[in-house]
Order: sequence, then structure tokens, then C-alpha cells
Amino acid sequence: MIVDQAPYSLRQALKTGLTVGIPVIFLLGLFVVPVVNILSRGLQVGGELDLSPVIDVIKSESLRKIIAFTFVQATISTLLTVIVGIPGAYVLYRYRFTGRGLVRALVTVPFVLPTMVVASAFLALGVKTSFGAILVAHIFFNYAVVVRTVGGLWAHLDHRTELAAQVLGASKIKTFVHITLPALRPAILAAGAICFLFTFTSFGIILILGGPSRATLETEIYRQTAQLLDFKTAAGLSVVQLIAVTGVLLITSRLITRQNIALGLVPADRTPRVRTRQQRLLLLSNLSFMALLLGLPMATLVIRSFSTPTGFGLAYYRALGTLRADSVLFVPPVEAIKNSIVIAVISAVIAVTVGGLAAHAIIRYGQALNTALTIPLGVSAVTVGFGFLITFDTAPFNFRSSWLLLPFAHALIAIPFVVRAITPILSSIDPRLREVAETLGANPLQVWREVDLPISARAYLVGAGFAIAISLGEFGATAFLARPDRPTLPVVIARLLSQPGELNFGAALAASSVLMVLVAGAIFAIERARVGSVGTF
Repeated sequence: MIVDQAPYSLRQALKTGLTVGIPVIFLLGLFVVPVVNILSRGLQVGGELDLSPVIDVIKSESLRKIIAFTFVQATISTLLTVIVGIPGAYVLYRYRFTGRGLVRALVTVPFVLPTMVVASAFLALGVKTSFGAILVAHIFFNYAVVVRTVGGLWAHLDHRTELAAQVLGASKIKTFVHITLPALRPAILAAGAICFLFTFTSFGIILILGGPSRATLETEIYRQTAQLLDFKTAAGLSVVQLIAVTGVLLITSRLITRQNIALGLVPADRTPRVRTRQQRLLLLSNLSFMALLLGLPMATLVIRSFSTPTGFGLAYYRALGTLRADSVLFVPPVEAIKNSIVIAVISAVIAVTVGGLAAHAIIRYGQALNTALTIPLGVSAVTVGFGFLITFDTAPFNFRSSWLLLPFAHALIAIPFVVRAITPILSSIDPRLREVAETLGANPLQVWREVDLPISARAYLVGAGFAIAISLGEFGATAFLARPDRPTLPVVIARLLSQPGELNFGAALAASSVLMVLVAGAIFAIERARVGSVGTF
């Protein structure tokens, strides 16, 4: 028995080291250390910790107003998104109709579009900077979170419970309030927490559509760091943001766990086809709303990219190859597209590798690692970007001038989505299959290859698709890490938007349209690979 137990213990230690050690080392080396380095610049005096910048932030009336506005706009944006998203979740996950898969994919496209493209789409519509513009843009951006998170659980609810309540005399409204809504509560709360996180840390939308008078923690950290070089104030604001985001993430982790428990292994209830007049009217009204909210900005963006002063044509697209060609910053857009694709593929490989290992650890050891891996989503991209530049600027990790920093930064952002795509599938695998394989002498790699991979291969493809889509549209960290001679497409768009003139704006719309097509392609690939509604968000 002792001889048999030793190899088994060694295998278990190896498995634990791989599944827990690699994600933890990745998180420590590429997030914790860079963030600590940049924060220490503003929170250290004479080598000792100084929390006075945090206290100064709390005491400052103007900064308190910025903190309050951050919470207010995030709260209102979240409530509105949840309210308008629930009807969409109902029609897309409780009814079958021709083209449903296509509509689901199109609904998801805005979520992974870069904020620069979203802002460009609303500017193309003629929207002026205002608080209302921020709210509408956030709904546009996060609508898919509510639809897919709530709809993913709604598809698994037993429809017979609602029918029984109606047979007993309950109206459809009472049935929804007393039967359906309580069952959906875990998904609604989880979706709301995720929306709050993204709107709380929103950057590009606030910066472009909010105007100079509407600052949030994220935009103020950018201003204090990149424009004023006031690292102390920026560090104080970052600490406040980090505390708030960590609290939201802890709540989100608990809510997502409850959602997974509620979903469990129950197969999706067979959704009926749209048949009655009332159902057709409900479907038509929701599709019309989606077309207005999501389709109109994207369609306007594409149409405006072809609308030149001399009429419909390709002038703005041709300008991408010649505009500012005499500038030292000029890079042909074809090169920027190639850079974006190469970086996206590399970041997807990294994210799927680390995220896949993390998914195994989360199933075995709980949600703590999942929460830790999600924290980078809520930390200022400015803080992370500058942290990268400082951390990787000295030997033996002198990678500051290397373009390879970008795939790792993008993977850091994509890993939570990869984990979310893979974990539900892995958790549905009967653990006895792994135990039998281990009993027959299989090592952890063989168990994964022979048992887990055949079942979860499509989930890995979904995770890779999300990683590619996120990398293609990532701008926050890229703005600080991209080399001037190797920009990505979002960086090219930002450069064009920062220049005055109709030709520059038109070229930015053309570049945004190209990026939108690339992202949409990744999303359609995800829908082809997805297993049912598993791994939505």
C-alpha cells in the first residue's frame, strides 16, 4: 500500500501545482507586482508606507464628487440595463424562431467592441456629450450581459411550473412575480453585479461621451497620471477604486456560484415556437428595440464610413492607407490589422492555457481563485499599464520595449471570460470518470487528454473565441503598452479621433467598421462552437 500511495500522492501534488500554481504565479507576476509597484510610487515616502494620499482623496470635496458620480452613474446604468435586458432574455431564450442564433450573436457584438468604437458609433449618430449619452452607451455596451446571463438560466427553468400556476388561476403577471422572478433572482443579481463592475470602471465612454465636466474614478486616475503626473493622488484614487471593486467582485462571486447551483445539470427546457399573435407581437417589439438600441448605432457607423462629402464611396477607407503618411507615427492599417490578429491569437493561447488550469482548480478548491482572477477587470487600465512599464523596465525582465507585453496584458483581461466558458462544462463531468482513469495509472495530463478534453473541447474553443474578441478590441492597457511602430487597430482609431478634420473622423469610422467586422466574426465563431447556452458569461 505504501508503494502504491507514493506515486498517487506525487500525481496529486503535480496536479495541484499545475492547476493552482500556474494561474497564481501568472496573477502575481502580471497583476499584483505591477499594481503594487505603481501604487508604491504614490504611497511611499522615504521607503515607508504613507496613506495620506488616500486620506487626502477622501477629504477633497471635488474628488468626493467624482467618487459619488462614479457610483451614481454605475448604479443607474446597471438598473436601466437590467430592466431593458430581461424582456430580451425572455424572447431569445424562451422562444424558438428563425434566425434566433444570429440575433444572439449580434446582441453579443457590442459587449466586446472597444469603447472607442462604441463612442464613435454614438458620435456618428450625432449624440452630444451628456449624462444621458453615458447611460445609453452603457446600456448598449452591457445589454448582452443581462440577456445572456439571465437567459442562460431562464432556458433551464421548468416551464411546467408556470403552467401549473396559471391553471390554478394565477395571471401571467402574478406567475412571473411569484414563480419566475424568484427563480431568476440569482442570474439577475449576478448580471447586475457584472454590469455595475463594468460601468464603475468605464473609461472610453466616460472620456468621450461624458465630456470634461463628468469625470469618474477611472478618467480621473488617467488625468492625474498621464496628464498631471500626480502619482500620489492617482495612487489614492486607485486604492479607493480597488477597495470598491474588490467588494463588488466578492458579491459577484457569491452570486455567480448561486447561479451555477440554480442551473446545475438540468437540461434546457424545450422552448416552444412563436405561434400566437401575442407571442409574435412580443417578439417583434423586442427585436425592434434591439435593432434601435444595438443595430442603429452600428449600422450608422458603417453607413457614415461610406458617406463622403462627394457622395457614397470608399474615400475614407482609401484614406486609411495615405492619411498622415508623412508622420513618424504612420503605420499602414493593414499592418495594424495584422498586429491585432497576431496579438489576439497569442493572447488567446495564453488565456486558454492559464484559464483552463484555473477552471480545474476552481472546481476542486472553490471560487476564491475565480474572484482573484477577476480583480484585474476592475482595476484602472492606467494603473495596470504604467505598472507594466515600471515592472518590466529592469533586468532580468526588461521587456518594456517588447510588443510581447501586449498578449500577456490582453490575456490577463480575457482569462475571467475563459474561466466562465470552461468551468460549467468541467463541473458537469462525472468525477468517477477521472477516478477510474487515475486508478488505471493515468497521470494528470493523460486524464485531461482522455477524459476532460473530449467533453470540454468546444468550451475551450468558446473561451478562445472570447479571448480573441476581447484582445481585438482592448484599448485601455494597449494605449500605454503598444509600440508606436506596432499599433493595434484600436490605437489607430484613437489616433484618428484625436485629430481634427472631417477626413480624420471619417477614417476613424472606417477603421472602426473594419474592427467591428473582425469582432463580429469572432462572436459568430463562438456561437458555432458553443454547447447549448453553457458558458454565456
